[in-house]
Amino acid sequence: MSVVEVLAIIPARGGSKSIPRKNIQSFAGHPLVAYSVAAGLQARRVTRVIVSTDDEQIADRAMQYGAEVPFLRPVELAQDDIPDLPVFRHALGWLAEHESYHPEIVVQLRPTSPVRPRDCVDRAVEMLVNSAKADSVRGVVPASQNPYKMWRIDKAGVLQPLLTDELPEAYNRPRQVLPPSYWQTGQVDAIRYRTIADMGSMSGHRILPLVLDASYAVDIDTPRDWARAEGLVQAGELDMVRPGLVPRPLPEKVELLVLDFDGVLTDDRVWVSEHGLESVAASRKDGYGISRLKEQGVEVIVLTRESNPVVAARCQKLGIPAIQGVVDKGAKLRELLQARELKPLHTVYLGNDLNDLPCFPLVGCAVAVADAHPKVRAAADLRLTQRGGHGAVRELCEMLLEKLTREVSHA
Repeated sequence: MSVVEVLAIIPARGGSKSIPRKNIQSFAGHPLVAYSVAAGLQARRVTRVIVSTDDEQIADRAMQYGAEVPFLRPVELAQDDIPDLPVFRHALGWLAEHESYHPEIVVQLRPTSPVRPRDCVDRAVEMLVNSAKADSVRGVVPASQNPYKMWRIDKAGVLQPLLTDELPEAYNRPRQVLPPSYWQTGQVDAIRYRTIADMGSMSGHRILPLVLDASYAVDIDTPRDWARAEGLVQAGELDMVRPGLVPRPLPEKVELLVLDFDGVLTDDRVWVSEHGLESVAASRKDGYGISRLKEQGVEVIVLTRESNPVVAARCQKLGIPAIQGVVDKGAKLRELLQARELKPLHTVYLGNDLNDLPCFPLVGCAVAVADAHPKVRAAADLRLTQRGGHGAVRELCEMLLEKLTREVSHA
C-alpha cells in the first residue's frame, strides 16, 4: 500500500440555528463532532485529522477527542450561507503558509452525518487512489424516491416535471424501468488537493460513487432528525464508527466475570407480597453457564447496588459471591481487582444500567444485555442478543467458554 498524505477536515461552526450549539450537544453519549473526529482517527488511510471551527468550545471538545485545531476559522467564513469551498481553501491555505503542509487527498467529514460504516472513509480514499482520472469520491445511498417522479410548480402554478431528459413522460412509467437514482448523504467525500486548489471545486468533474447501505443515511438538520438519528445509534444495531477506542474483543484469557444482578441475572421486574417479601425471575440456563465457566477456573462475582436477601439467596444457589449495597461500582471494582491481584485485561463486566458505566473502562471487555439502557448499549464493546433474566448470562458464558477452549487447543 503506497503512502499517501490524506488530511481529514471536519467543518464545525458554532452558529447553528436549527439546533443551537449542536456540534457540542451530547449525541448518544458524546458530542456530535466527536463522531466525525472518530471517523478520521480510526481510518487507516487518514494521516491527519483537523477541525475547522470559529468556536473555542467546539475546538476544546474536538481536541479532547483527539483532533487537531491548529487555527480558529475567521468569523466571516462561519456564516449560514457560506459554502464548503472557501472554508476548505482557508484551511489548506493556512496549513500551507504556516506549516508548508500539502496533502494529496482531502477528506470531508460533516458532523451532521455522524452515522458511518467503519470502513467508509478508507474505501473512499482507496477508490480515489486507484482511479487516477477521478477528481473526487462521494458517499451516496440508493434514493428512496426517484427524481423522475418529482415535480416543480412554475410561475403560472402549473406542475412541470423536474427531469425532462431522454425519457418522455417518465413520471407515468413504472418505477422499475426508471434509471436508479442516488442521494448524497454527507458521510464522506474524498477530494484531490488539486480539485480544491486548482479547479476551485469541492468535487471536480469526474466524481466516483461510494454506494453505502441506506440504513446509514442520516443527515441532522432539525430536532426531529436528531431524535431519529440518536435512537438509531442507541439501538446499537449498526456496525458504525463510534467515538473513543475501537470496541475491544473478548479477551483470550479470562480470570474474572463480574455481573450486575437486577436486569442481568433477572429480567429487572420484582414481585412484592402483601407482607413486603420480594421475588424475582431468573433463568436456569444462566446457572448452568456459570457452573461450566467456574469449572474452567474463571471466578464469577455479582456486584450490585441492591441490598436484598433475594440477591444473597440466588447467588448462594449459583455458588458465587455477591457484593451488595455498592453505590460507586467503579471504585468497588477497582478495589476488587487490586485485592485479588487480577489484571483488568483479563476481566469481563456484564451490565445493563447507568451505574454500570463507570466499570466499563476498568475491564478488558464491557458487555451489555440486549435490553440494556441505550447509553449502556452505546458504550459497550459487545452487545448480547439475549435480554437480562432470559439467558443473557448464558450467552456470554458460552462465548467465553469458546474462547477458553480455543486457547487450550492452541497451547
